Amino acid sequence: MKKIIAFGGSNSSTSINKQLAQYAAGLVAEVKLEVLDLNDFELPLYSEDLEGKIGGQPENAHQILKIFQEADGFVLSLAEHNGGYSAVLKNLFDWISRIDVGFFNKKPILVMATSPGSRGGETVLDHAKIQLPRHSANIVATFSLPSFYDNFSDTQIVDEKLDKKLKREIEIFEGSLKDIKQYEPVEK
Repeated sequence: MKKIIAFGGSNSSTSINKQLAQYAAGLVAEVKLEVLDLNDFELPLYSEDLEGKIGGQPENAHQILKIFQEADGFVLSLAEHNGGYSAVLKNLFDWISRIDVGFFNKKPILVMATSPGSRGGETVLDHAKIQLPRHSANIVATFSLPSFYDNFSDTQIVDEKLDKKLKREIEIFEGSLKDIKQYEPVEK
C-alpha cells in the first residue's frame, strides 16, 4: 500500500491549510495516510553560523527528512504569508535542503492553498510552482480554495463545483502514485 504524507504549510494550531490537506488526502483511495503537524518538528531559525555552531542540522530536520523519504507522495496545502511561504515552512525547507537538496525525490505532489480571501492563496501556489521543483518536486496537480470560511465546513468543501474540481485533481494525483521511482538522494 502506498504511503502519502499530508500537511499544511503553517504552524497555526487552527491552520485552515492543514484542514484542507487532511480533507484532500482523505479522498485518496487505497493509501496509508500520515498527517504531519509542523509544530511537532520545531527548528531554530536557519543560519550558516548556527549550522556550524551545532555541527550540522538539528535532529528534527533529519527526522522529517526520513518521513519524506519513506513517503510515496505528498499532499501539501500552503499558507500564504505576504504572497510567499510561511516562515515555518521556508525554515523547514532551508534546514532539510542542507541534508538533501532534492528532498521531494520526484515523488508526486498535490500542491494546494487556501485563504479567507477570494484568491485562495493563488500567489503562493504560483511561487510554489517555481520553487518546489528546486527540491525535486513532481507537482502533478494543484488546487486553490478561495474564501475558506464560506466554502469549507468543519470537515469538507461545501461548494459542489469546487469539491468536484478538487476530486479531479485527486484522480490525477492517484494516477501518478502508480509511477513512483526509487528514492535517490541528491547531494547538496
